[in-house]
Amino acid sequence: MSGPIDYTTLEDTELVARAREGDSRAFDELVIRHSRKLHATLYQMTDNYDDAYDIAQEAFSKAYRALRYFNGQSAFYTWLHSIAVNHARNFLKKRNRRMTYSLDDDEYGDHTEKDMNMADETDGADPERRTHLNELQLKINEALKKLSTKHREVVVLHDVKGLNHTEISALLGISEGTLRSRLHYAHKELQGLLAEYLS
Repeated sequence: MSGPIDYTTLEDTELVARAREGDSRAFDELVIRHSRKLHATLYQMTDNYDDAYDIAQEAFSKAYRALRYFNGQSAFYTWLHSIAVNHARNFLKKRNRRMTYSLDDDEYGDHTEKDMNMADETDGADPERRTHLNELQLKINEALKKLSTKHREVVVLHDVKGLNHTEISALLGISEGTLRSRLHYAHKELQGLLAEYLS
């Protein structure tokens, strides 16, 4: 007689297969496994923890309902990520229509030190270097807020999350040429915004 299943040891593909058969615990494990990483990406896009959480929940809910359409040609997280990014883009369009987006809004000031994940670099650094890195982190996040949604999302996916051009193009539904163009102009804009600090 076999013992209870340890879902934490199962690969995503097996968890997806079990979830398709109605095993809710299998999908719960997928949520636990990927929620933190997904939430981090969505926070980078929305600049708001609550919005990122809500969008992540919507993405997981939609993914669960659409599991039968998942063909396994990509990793489960890649598929989930594309659903979440589309939700985030639609959300940002609606938010931008509802209000004028403030570029220097202090609402998110308490969270900016976490945005670009520089904590690893500051650990163990001398006080002067730690202060410099923290200041740089704040400046980068302030600059990111000033980018358009299209430019911010490609910078987050490429420079922060480390996805390659092919992965980002597939997630956003754009050509690699368009992606390269957006990255070029986004980087150019960031350089301009950070020029005074980096000079």
